[in-house]
Amino acid sequence: MAGTARPAHRVLWGVQRHGYGGTPALRHRYRLAGCVLLAAHLVVVGWLAVRPLTAPWVSAAHLEPFATLRADLALGPWEAARTIASAVLPFAPLGVLLPWAGGRVVASPLGSLARTVFTSAMIALVLQVVRGGVVGQVLDLDALLLNVAGVVLAHVAVVPAVRARLRRRSSAVPPPPASTPSTGLAPVARRARVGVAP
Repeated sequence: MAGTARPAHRVLWGVQRHGYGGTPALRHRYRLAGCVLLAAHLVVVGWLAVRPLTAPWVSAAHLEPFATLRADLALGPWEAARTIASAVLPFAPLGVLLPWAGGRVVASPLGSLARTVFTSAMIALVLQVVRGGVVGQVLDLDALLLNVAGVVLAHVAVVPAVRARLRRRSSAVPPPPASTPSTGLAPVARRARVGVAP
C-alpha cells in the first residue's frame, strides 16, 4: 500500500541510527536470534561439561597452572592437540555470540573484548565448579584458561571485522532530509495562486 511504504533511504538510514538491523523491530529480531543461539550453545556446552563419565579412577582436581598441558605435551603432539582443541573449540563461539546478543555495532574494541572475556570466564568458572562434583569429571584450571583463550581468539578474529563492515555499510547511506515528513505519501504539487481581476 502506498500509505505504508517507507522511502528506501529512510530504511537504510535506520541502520546507522539503530545499529545493525535498520529499524528497531529488525534490530530486535537480530538480537533475539543471537540470544536464542547463545542459549542453545550454553545448553550444549553445559551438558558436555557436566555429563557423568564412566572411568576406572578419577584424579584429583588440577589447580596448578599449565600442569595438565605439560602432562599432555609429554604424551605427544597429537594428544596435546586433542586436549587443547577439546577445551578451546566448545567455548570459542561465545566470543561471537555474546556481542551478537548484545546488539552493539559501535563499541570500543577493548571494552567489548573485556566484557566478552569476563562473561565467558564467569560461565566457564561456574561450569568448572559444577563439574568438580560430577562423577568422572574433575576441576581443571588449564581447561578454564583454554576456554577463555578460545573466546578471545574467536572474538578478535570475527567481531571487529564484522562491526567495521556494518559501520561502513551504514555510513554510506545518506541521511534523510530533515524537513521532509515521514508520511510515506507522494509529495503534492502546489499551484501558485493568481489573482482574478474584478
